[in-house]
Amino acid sequence: MIVQRRAVSAVLAASALLLTAGCSSGAGGSSGASAGASPSRTAAQSSPAAEETPPAKGTVEVVRTVAEGLNTPWGLAPLPEGGLLVASRDEGTITRVDTDTGKKTELGEVPGVSAAGEGGLLGLALSPDYASDRMVYAYFTSASDNRVVRMIYDPARPAGDQLGAPDTVFKGIPKGMIHNGGRIAFGPDRLLYVGTGESGDRGLAQDKKSLGGKILRLTPEGEPAPGNPFPDSPVYSYGHRNVQGLAWDSKQRLFAAEFGQDTWDELNAIVPGADYGWPAAEGKSEDTKFRNPTAQWHTDDASPSGIAYAEGSVWMAGLKGQRLWRVPLKGTAVSADPQAFLQGEYGRLRTVVSAGGDKLWVTTSNTDGRGDPKQGDDRILELQVS
Repeated sequence: MIVQRRAVSAVLAASALLLTAGCSSGAGGSSGASAGASPSRTAAQSSPAAEETPPAKGTVEVVRTVAEGLNTPWGLAPLPEGGLLVASRDEGTITRVDTDTGKKTELGEVPGVSAAGEGGLLGLALSPDYASDRMVYAYFTSASDNRVVRMIYDPARPAGDQLGAPDTVFKGIPKGMIHNGGRIAFGPDRLLYVGTGESGDRGLAQDKKSLGGKILRLTPEGEPAPGNPFPDSPVYSYGHRNVQGLAWDSKQRLFAAEFGQDTWDELNAIVPGADYGWPAAEGKSEDTKFRNPTAQWHTDDASPSGIAYAEGSVWMAGLKGQRLWRVPLKGTAVSADPQAFLQGEYGRLRTVVSAGGDKLWVTTSNTDGRGDPKQGDDRILELQVS
């Protein structure tokens, strides 16, 4: 169900259509994936010969630990005035972290969160007009579905009471004990992208009328975005198992990370209206009606969650793999073998966010019931990368 509040202007429609056209060119590609244990790369879309390619090998330095003692951190949103907003999946709270001191201030609890299994308070995103409207968007699991709400954040109010009442923007996304998706992000087109899971019901991923196993593209008010590939539908791409990472490169091309089942996890270059194959295909497929992944990994090596773009590469957090993957790009093709960092050093890694330039913020996820928490978990790390 979509909550409609006002009509989308012709200017927004025209600009979004132009941007979509600019971000989605290119034909389906082939994969060079092997059956070995190492990550493999695939050609996804052609790119201009002049496009700059990052070095084949990169580096990661852990600059510092920004904050410790976080409970099931999931969504992470940098504030333009400084600081980070962090969502606690199981507690249903949003906390502001001072990135200079590590001090944590609870904004409040989001009403209606029903945390169970992989569900709870998940992704966070700031309104594209945050400077004027102070709106924080959140994706969460309720008693009946997964949904997106928005709330006014007022730091002048007392701690614990800084969130306004949630306004439901979009609801009806299937929920389950597993595969709830949850990543949300505003794109360069100022539209809201939502990664969903098929909630354990595989057939939903191929059903274009279902919201499960999709990437959705919405206006900030929760309406189907102008220029979407299917008329009057929020669906932007389909055939996904469980999308948990969304990021754009410097050319405004969208990438998404998703969990495989037993064999292949995927990083995909997203094309509007494309079918990414689940459940018929996991990883590379010979069936040309499915879009092949840009890169794929064995599930023990990845189980990907958040992704971010920096220094010419996509950086992808691994949960089960307990490592950070660097995926160097030329266009939407992988230009060199993906490279692993931090393997086993900090446990499960959940979210990666650009901190500007060559810096990233990364959250651990050892208190989520599947990790082995150590003293100080969970934490936010600041990384310098190349």
